[in-house]
Amino acid sequence: MRSAAHAPNDARPGPQEHAAPPPPGSVRRHTTDTIEVMSSNLVIVESPAKAKTIKKYLGKDFEVLASYGHVRDLVAKEGAVDPDRDFAMKYEIIQEKNKDRHVDAIERAARKAKSLYLATDPDREGEAISWHLHEILKERGVLDGKAVHRAKFFEITKNEIQNAIANPERLSRELVDAQQARRALDYLVGFNLSPLLWKKIMPGLSAGRVQSVALRLICDREAEIRAFVSQEYWTLEVAAAKDGQPFRARLVEFEGEKIEADVGNSRFSITTESRARAIEQRLKELCAGQLAVANVEKKPRSRSPQAPFRTSTLQQAAANRLGFTARRTMQTAQRLYEGVDFGEGPVGLITYMRTDSTSLAAEAIGQIREFIGRTYGARNVPPQPRSYANKQANAQEAHEAIRPTNVSITPEQLRGRIDEDQWRLYQLIWQRTVASQMPNALYEQTTATLLPGGAAAGGARADGRGATAAAAGAPAVLRASGSVLKDPGYLAVYNVDAADDEEPAADGEGGRLPPLEPGDRPALTAVLPEQHFTQPPPRYTEASLVKALEERGIGRPSTYASIIETLRFRKYVEADKRNFVPTDTARIVIDFLVKFFPSYVDYDFTARLEEDLDGISRGDKDWVPVMREFWHPFIDRVKHVETSVSREEVAQARLLGTDPKSGRPVSVRVGQYGPFAQLGTKDDDDKPKFAGLRPHQKMDTITLEEALQLFELPRALGQLPTGEKVSVGVGRFGPYIKVGDKFVSLKIDDPYTLDFPRALEVIEEKKRADAERTIRDYGVDGVQVLKGRFGPYITDGKRNAKIPKDREPGSLSLEECRALLAVAPPRGANRFGRKKTAAPAAGAATAEAGTTTAAAALKAPRKTAKKSAAAVAGAAPTRAAAKAAAPKKAARPTAKEPTAKRTPTRSAKKNAG
Repeated sequence: MRSAAHAPNDARPGPQEHAAPPPPGSVRRHTTDTIEVMSSNLVIVESPAKAKTIKKYLGKDFEVLASYGHVRDLVAKEGAVDPDRDFAMKYEIIQEKNKDRHVDAIERAARKAKSLYLATDPDREGEAISWHLHEILKERGVLDGKAVHRAKFFEITKNEIQNAIANPERLSRELVDAQQARRALDYLVGFNLSPLLWKKIMPGLSAGRVQSVALRLICDREAEIRAFVSQEYWTLEVAAAKDGQPFRARLVEFEGEKIEADVGNSRFSITTESRARAIEQRLKELCAGQLAVANVEKKPRSRSPQAPFRTSTLQQAAANRLGFTARRTMQTAQRLYEGVDFGEGPVGLITYMRTDSTSLAAEAIGQIREFIGRTYGARNVPPQPRSYANKQANAQEAHEAIRPTNVSITPEQLRGRIDEDQWRLYQLIWQRTVASQMPNALYEQTTATLLPGGAAAGGARADGRGATAAAAGAPAVLRASGSVLKDPGYLAVYNVDAADDEEPAADGEGGRLPPLEPGDRPALTAVLPEQHFTQPPPRYTEASLVKALEERGIGRPSTYASIIETLRFRKYVEADKRNFVPTDTARIVIDFLVKFFPSYVDYDFTARLEEDLDGISRGDKDWVPVMREFWHPFIDRVKHVETSVSREEVAQARLLGTDPKSGRPVSVRVGQYGPFAQLGTKDDDDKPKFAGLRPHQKMDTITLEEALQLFELPRALGQLPTGEKVSVGVGRFGPYIKVGDKFVSLKIDDPYTLDFPRALEVIEEKKRADAERTIRDYGVDGVQVLKGRFGPYITDGKRNAKIPKDREPGSLSLEECRALLAVAPPRGANRFGRKKTAAPAAGAATAEAGTTTAAAALKAPRKTAKKSAAAVAGAAPTRAAAKAAAPKKAARPTAKEPTAKRTPTRSAKKNAG
């Protein structure tokens, strides 16, 4: 198969094939509400939910089928992208979730139809899906003599759908090329970097063009936090009251010195408690229980509504206000877009949710303004519609911001009629959209300058001459500020502080003040010195990471949800509440990439490459030269690092000290199964000992004492009356108790503190559990019939066999069980009988440790890999695959940047690099 760049001119999407209007007798438009259908038409969309909604608007003469997301992808092996042939790509139909059946169904319907409408999503990914469908159907000879059209719509409403069908477009070669270039880049980066990480660091790792840069942001922030040195500073406020109404004022000047507490610029006037206490005492003496109002200044102040949501701002606001992950936000928005049934059949409630635009269609603005006037009064309709400049470079994808398709469908009407996630997100979108076309919120900002009011104040006058003049010569100046909301404007709809969304809150609004006039003498009730310490920069949350990526121009907002999920899935980050903390493995991966591939994890380089991809989508650049410019330096660098950098250079071993008992050095480093401690060296007469770090331990913070404790396992606990010895240890699959030659997994107990009585309890619990799951034990060769997770089964410890449906599990004879076991695959094999190998658990004790493990007996849950490492983008490799990875032409993973949600069930999408 050939890519768009290599297809002959007549095969490439272009005006020749797609620009023409529907042929006579196919579709004839009379009004925006009616379409006269004269022949059979097939419409292809992405999801079945969307198909159901659209079918309702088009009627019986239109068949609407779903592609179920992407239909083709690069072949799952090396050579899917060929740099030597201008990056020609080899595609195949996705072999998962009956994708071939969906394509066959589309083919059968297309053969019967006279017109085909490719109506997938209106972005790069949707364009690519339409192009792939077009190419598949063309190769199968289905399109001969048929009219093929590209239909684009940004909301699923009757008028929008019918207008899109009546006014079709052509497939965009530019968008297809941009998507292919992005896919090829991500494939080549992941396909070459991931095996290098396996070889130099540990198996199971992945690298991606944007994923790795996002991870670098998190790791760089963590480095800032760890290097941060906190600084002490003090502020002084006074508590005062006038006519029984309390308020506070802040000290801004003392004995001619400006009192600063500027955290952003690290300027602090009071840095010790002794000075703060001295000023406190002096203020009390100066005020003698009273303040004097020197000046009161009142100014009007306004706060503007925020622009309607685009993809990234919706993700940020939903994270901050609703606690949604980016993936949860996009999945919920997808359902709202495709159609929700709240009693009137499926209705698309919002416009397309993958967009960089902040603009609204003129028709939508008119409807919103009319709704505001009808609901909130004419005074809340601005004289002119509001428009919002797009602050993002290369804004693209959809032509509108995210908005309700019908503003008259209020959140109150939907409460209890759609699920809670959908309702909360719809309410957020509806409120933000309506508020964006309402007036500013108006405040009255009051600032009062106060001086010490006692006789010791030096006779400073408070006569209204102005704040500066009145304070001249005063030994201390204080300031109180507050605001009063005069007109809520847009806050009547969207009453939320901007800090709860994606933007910082406005400063200086303060609280409420009592009526103050120059010459007033409010009572001083207390002087309040307060100690503070500067704080390190905060760790990234989903919302702040999305904002940082977008501000730097890294990746596309529609990919952020998948990128973040990949970081979690790969165990590159851990969640501390809602904050991302990089793991030891993540930091070593990033240190490796920064040291040996600095350009490819550079923020500016990645942003410039994103601009090149956007240039391709606009038709300003050709995709093949862009690929060449990236590829040749990159692959040369990969080959150099592969041959010249040793594993020891990457391991980042940290020496902790010397074991006082043996005198041998103790260090920590990363091995095949994650971070571990090592006692001794390979040059010692005795082999070194190894122990995996505990989950909460970090390589750069673990102490010598904590590391030495790891070597206390396995630890003898006692002996049973039968003579069997009981010990506790930690293996590849976690902590365990060993009884004779059998193992019992520890679920909640700490192996380092477990005592013998508690171990006996755990052993008894295991015996009871085993007895409850045993249906019949034949007492020969370990043959048993057991209750399993998916029903009864036969086992001998080596093979598991299904029980015939027409037999009672306990009625089987030993001979029947042996016959069934004889034809069953060995445990650990897939359904074709081939042996499976699973990636080792990160953080477990290393294999080179030489310590006792409970590998066979722990009976940890077995996970079946749906695809091999070569087939799954960035999938965890087997040891054999990792060993075979670099110089040989072995199968390597296809690693691509995650894209917007298309086929959520596809593991390759989840694992994308």
